Amino acid sequence: MPVAPTLKDILNEQPGDDVLAEAFGEAQSPEPTEESTPEGFCVECKDQKAHVYCEQCQEDFCEVCGDMIHRTGRRRQHVLRFIAKEAPVDGASARSDDSHEDGAADMDQSPEIGDEPSSNGGISQGAQSAIMDSGAFSVNFSSQSGKVETTSSGPAFSDWITERAKFIPLRLTLKERKYLRLLEAALNVSEYTDKVDVLMYGNKTKRIVSQIKELCAILSGLVLASDYKAGQTLFEDKQFEDNEEFFQKIFEIGRRHKIMNPEKMRNEYGKLMFLLQDAQTSEVKRMLNLSLVAPIKTVYSVLEALGTTYVLEDEMVAVATREIVSLGKTRGQIQLEVKQKERAVEYLCKAYATVDCPAEVIRQCLYSIGDNHAYLRFTRDSCERMIGYLSSMFVPKRAESDDLSLAILMGRNGARLTHSHESQYHYVMQTLTLWREMLHDMFMLWHQTDQDLLASGNTYRLKDTGQGLNRVQSCPRVSKSVHTILHRTQRAVGRWVGSSMVHLGDRNVPNALVFIDKYNQVASILNPIVRVMEFLEGLERNPSSNPDAADLVERAHGGPAFAKKIILADFFRSAFDGSGADNFFDAGSCIDGRLTSAWNWCSNVEKKRYFNIFLLSGFVGFNG
Repeated sequence: MPVAPTLKDILNEQPGDDVLAEAFGEAQSPEPTEESTPEGFCVECKDQKAHVYCEQCQEDFCEVCGDMIHRTGRRRQHVLRFIAKEAPVDGASARSDDSHEDGAADMDQSPEIGDEPSSNGGISQGAQSAIMDSGAFSVNFSSQSGKVETTSSGPAFSDWITERAKFIPLRLTLKERKYLRLLEAALNVSEYTDKVDVLMYGNKTKRIVSQIKELCAILSGLVLASDYKAGQTLFEDKQFEDNEEFFQKIFEIGRRHKIMNPEKMRNEYGKLMFLLQDAQTSEVKRMLNLSLVAPIKTVYSVLEALGTTYVLEDEMVAVATREIVSLGKTRGQIQLEVKQKERAVEYLCKAYATVDCPAEVIRQCLYSIGDNHAYLRFTRDSCERMIGYLSSMFVPKRAESDDLSLAILMGRNGARLTHSHESQYHYVMQTLTLWREMLHDMFMLWHQTDQDLLASGNTYRLKDTGQGLNRVQSCPRVSKSVHTILHRTQRAVGRWVGSSMVHLGDRNVPNALVFIDKYNQVASILNPIVRVMEFLEGLERNPSSNPDAADLVERAHGGPAFAKKIILADFFRSAFDGSGADNFFDAGSCIDGRLTSAWNWCSNVEKKRYFNIFLLSGFVGFNG
């Protein structure tokens, strides 16, 4: 038995000795060593190539980390320079000692961040061009033609669609839709989260395994009942692990369907992801003796497996995948575009079909890309329209009148922020721009959410966040992408008002599933407002089309033109005032709080004096 040291032993201890550790047999822990940064990489995140060099810090940063670290305090005065790319010498990249001074000086130089913001955010023309050629800035959508086209300075359409195809889910086949209905039925009757996500004594792993086996048994029974021969072939004299591939396939179908149709499977998808999240733990895998997770099928992964990715480089893909929009077109024009699209699809199917890649697979991939364009028009286009209304009907320097002022004051009408008219204008503009960028890259964020939730080593904690028990889990992939999108938006808008804090893996946004669900609601919030604006524009152009409604709008709101400004001014004030959270400290101007405020405005829209205009336009709610 160890003998405790006396006071004399402790006082006489020499430097480097550890009397307590020697007495109780505890090994002295080595001093933590700082992880070295690979050459040419950012010293902050250590996994991204360095793009800028800080002369004061004398360190290399990637563009995102460099901008984030140097946004506040004295570091705003630091000078950041772009790092020159040097040609490799003898098979390796040679880097001279004075590369930061000589090479970087020849590149586009970034001015001091502490200077007054200029129209392009205080960055060089080269950097500004690179920003505008990425994300949603590199793509134009024509609501008249339905085409998605890249900008003249951006990448070619073939390059853009090839990269985006890596995240576009493959449209379900008829057979897969039958399996989807069986999966939805099984998840609908399952009580998985009620049995697993509870604080109680007992072995949680055994409860998880029991619930997973129960769901798989329900699925097996439904498959057998719908197709006896197929079910008999699958399950006769077999255990669950013998049908691992079947269960992976049916669960992958549900995950793939949800990405392309975010308004579907609202209750079932959470159960599905939490079940698969638990199934990824080592203990559950060992007890089940099977894995239930397979990669999501995308357009690119299918074509790559069949060796036909070159089909995406054909110029006819743009014609074969465009959406046919009837707005402002005659019936003859619409029929012509439909025929052109059909001919383009048939041409690509015949030209690129092989023994391994039949024409039906190519047709399915083309239709999936078309679904991507329809998704962008429904979601991202609403942000574009709201940005257009803000810039065309309001001037940042001064308000047209007190009623149309965007200024807000903390404590008045529920606001928790104080902004002048000009600050609020920029605050709304940058928020809508950020939402547009998020929606543009939503498929990529969906895939990273799936990876973060189902990563084997990424465990979660069941915690009371103030809104019940939630699974709190880190989101490294989603967080990295969101910060990149945020950085791109900040550099593009120039002036940034409010906080740039992103809540992920905390009590506000417990996990990546909650994050992706929040941003899927942006289109549901903005589209009804856009429809009201279109209704008022129709009354403004042709009052005789609906004389009763035109008379009501004229008498109660001063006409369609003024009614549009009144509705938008109230939305831009009240939906971006930092309200809507459970308490004062959780609200504000952070990235998550901006969306929470918009939800709060939606819940109070029926109390607005202009609500009758919403009803006249056919409004039934923000939930579709």
